[in-house]
Amino acid sequence: MDNSQKTELFEQMPIPRAVAQLAIPTILSSLVMVIYNMADTYFVGMLNNPIENAAVALAAPVLLAFNAVNNLFGVGASSMMSRALGRKDYDMVKKSSVFGFYCSLFSGILFGLLYTMLSQPVLAVLGADAQTSASTAAYLKWTVSLGAAPSILNVVLAYLIRSEGAAVHASVGTMSGCLLNIILDPIFILPWGFNMGAEGAGLATFLSNCVACLYFFAVLFLKRRSTYVSVDIRKFTMKKAIVLGVCGVGIPAAIQNLLNVTGMTILNNFTASYGADAVAAMGITQKINMVPMYIALGLSQGIMPLISYTYASRKYQRMKKTLTFSLKAALTFIIAVAVLYFAGADFLIRLFMNNETIIGYGAKFLRGFCLALPFMCIDFVAVGVFQATGMGREALVFAILRKILLEIPALYILNALFPLYGLAYAQFVAEVVLAVAAVIILVRLFKKLERKETGRTE
Repeated sequence: MDNSQKTELFEQMPIPRAVAQLAIPTILSSLVMVIYNMADTYFVGMLNNPIENAAVALAAPVLLAFNAVNNLFGVGASSMMSRALGRKDYDMVKKSSVFGFYCSLFSGILFGLLYTMLSQPVLAVLGADAQTSASTAAYLKWTVSLGAAPSILNVVLAYLIRSEGAAVHASVGTMSGCLLNIILDPIFILPWGFNMGAEGAGLATFLSNCVACLYFFAVLFLKRRSTYVSVDIRKFTMKKAIVLGVCGVGIPAAIQNLLNVTGMTILNNFTASYGADAVAAMGITQKINMVPMYIALGLSQGIMPLISYTYASRKYQRMKKTLTFSLKAALTFIIAVAVLYFAGADFLIRLFMNNETIIGYGAKFLRGFCLALPFMCIDFVAVGVFQATGMGREALVFAILRKILLEIPALYILNALFPLYGLAYAQFVAEVVLAVAAVIILVRLFKKLERKETGRTE
């Protein structure tokens, strides 16, 4: 995408077309990520070996921790870059991308080294015992010791490339890694292939992330004369404006991820007290609910560059129209999905497991979770606006409100009032409150911008 195309996308292209060009590839890559997240578990599960299955499950918290780094430097740097593009400050765009790239590279290398040096105590904390330790260590060798850096870079590079409007390239890179992983998994895991079990899943993930990174490097090399995304270490700087700009948005995004993991762990612990069938039903429900959640998240991430650019270039009416169009389109789809989930909950759970007890649990869980979807959509888009405009404080407040002050206390209260089934409504309670707060903050933001625009034109 050359400079004239970038200008047309951000400044002149009709809003529906611009949103579609940015959001659709991001949403598609998010949906592929849903499938990718299930691939290791699915193919290792075909071995019917509980030790190999346990290895993948036990390693999950370490891999989820990568997302904190991804959000810190990916979301933080991309927001900084898009705002600099809007101000036509192209030197800042390049320096922000270099900062995000090398900080994420250093973090990935450090992550891998620390795990390698502390692997035994880490395995103990994860819950690996004498039976599962070897398989878990073999999986983590490829995904963390060797794979932390490419795994983190893969995601961060997608953010950096998407920040200047190249959503298709960002999504192709992400999806190519995901699809390659799904292809390689059975080859490395299953007996008819290399029969490596959980270690094969780790190797497939490592290779897939490396290929995705190579794709992104190839894109940057081929478009080096027309892109502002740079990995030139000579442009690396620790200037206060860049560090604070990236971290001001990135740190709240990273904290939000860590709080999401905490909330999920508490939910799973509550569910576990009701037995294996309840745990299985909750797991299936979360997987089904993940699809519309990732679509809403993909839309939020997709429109961020356009929101950032229009905000920084003071094209506030275009920014407002982008937001309102995106919200209307997203809510129309998400409400339709919520109605479908509520009406067809039994059928959807049965697709995953034909067990009447689990279907009974899962259908009730899904009907509770789906009520939160429209409100969650509003919240995701609002947080995306906060991140896009550098409102790190508001994004951090929302992260703390969502989990610490609303959802986690609601889990305790609702589980006490309505044992087991109350857990499915904790998210609904939190998201309704947040949606109201989001609308109030966004209305105030645009009133403030309108006053600023009126003062400028007088």
